[in-house]
Amino acid sequence: MKIIFLDRDGVINKYPGDKLYVVSTGGYKFLPGAKKAIAELNKAGFKVFIISNQAGVGKGVFSPEALKRITAKLLGGIKKAGGRIEQVIYCTHRPEENCACRKPKAGSINLVRKSYKFNPRKTFFIGDSIRDVETAHAAGLKSILVLSGREKLENFKNWQDTPEFIFKGLASAVNYILQKQSVSLRGGL
Repeated sequence: MKIIFLDRDGVINKYPGDKLYVVSTGGYKFLPGAKKAIAELNKAGFKVFIISNQAGVGKGVFSPEALKRITAKLLGGIKKAGGRIEQVIYCTHRPEENCACRKPKAGSINLVRKSYKFNPRKTFFIGDSIRDVETAHAAGLKSILVLSGREKLENFKNWQDTPEFIFKGLASAVNYILQKQSVSLRGGL
């Protein structure tokens, strides 16, 4: 089974800023090309999962109901563009709760493993932070860092982990994955 894992903020929608949260549907803004990129993954046979820390709920910054409304806007926008998200998995715990589902731990990805069989060595996690890279590696996945959100390339020397690939945004990362798949199916790579 072909699966792709995506972070949400900074990958699909505009990154709200350090220590800030998307707290309402009005603050949820899709990044250019993100919806189309997800639709292209679906057309190529990939099941797409979103894995996102949303500690703002656990901290009381915004409500679970607000998160549901934001998620409905996310899913609706992607559906309208011809795409589909298989499942959205949020960790709403505060960091100090030390739960297994909070990135960079692999608990949320392991939840998907219980229901879907996939080869981790051929599966990508696309995120906008080194925490996402660490999550990918903790789960045995390949990592793609996109520079459309939190992380900046000039911080490279401070990274605790290194992604396998770096792209400007989700659209260019998806283009690479789809081209690689095409070459691989023809016997290359």
